[in-house]
Amino acid sequence: MIELILPATVATEAAYDDRPRPGDRLLSSEREVIARAVESRQREFTTVRHLARRALRRLGHPDRAILPNRRGAPQWPPGIVGSMTHCAGYRAAAVSPAELSAAVSIDAEPNGPLPAGVLNAIALPSERPHLVALAAHRPDVHWDRLLFSAKESVFKAWYPLTQRELDFSEAEIVIDPTQGAFTARLLVPGPLLGGRRVTVFPGRWHSTPALLTTAVHLPAPTPRRDREHRTHLTVNSPLPRPTFG
Repeated sequence: MIELILPATVATEAAYDDRPRPGDRLLSSEREVIARAVESRQREFTTVRHLARRALRRLGHPDRAILPNRRGAPQWPPGIVGSMTHCAGYRAAAVSPAELSAAVSIDAEPNGPLPAGVLNAIALPSERPHLVALAAHRPDVHWDRLLFSAKESVFKAWYPLTQRELDFSEAEIVIDPTQGAFTARLLVPGPLLGGRRVTVFPGRWHSTPALLTTAVHLPAPTPRRDREHRTHLTVNSPLPRPTFG
């Protein structure tokens, strides 16, 4: 699923269960990190790292430990950006060379309603009428859960670029129900990419009866020496939609 909403230059791997595959194993430092976790957490941690290593191999990287940092974000090899996700019935990893991508983030959620009280914690007043209109247009999608997933993808793209937290109230999401896209307008100063302030993160989404997936991809900034020959990104408009494979 996740490969449908990311550029072809991003290597992705996914699984719908935690069955071990030939050659899959945790490295010793990873086993230490997860040793005291409950069994279900150990399984999802293990599977998603197997997937990440498979994706990295496709980019020519040898196997190495993928350890979480203090925030829990995966620490990728130098020159790589990426993301992991796991939910009931789905695990995925996506990685890309940093020379092609400034940020890659993914999130997966069950296509079901959010638990009681969660929407009030994550949705801006401006987003709630939009969810009502979306539900009337396409009742097969749980739009409250998709909003949550989109904000998770935005945070996962934001954090590696800034090393700062981003609150749910600090990005306003507008979802396009027909194009499988969403736009996240940052309500705080965005990161600098190639000397330009990014104020909008573009995203994509996909749904099945069981699952929702979202992704954010920010292309790497154009090298300064080439900019005079290319069209500049405007600071206050969405980044161009990437080419999706």
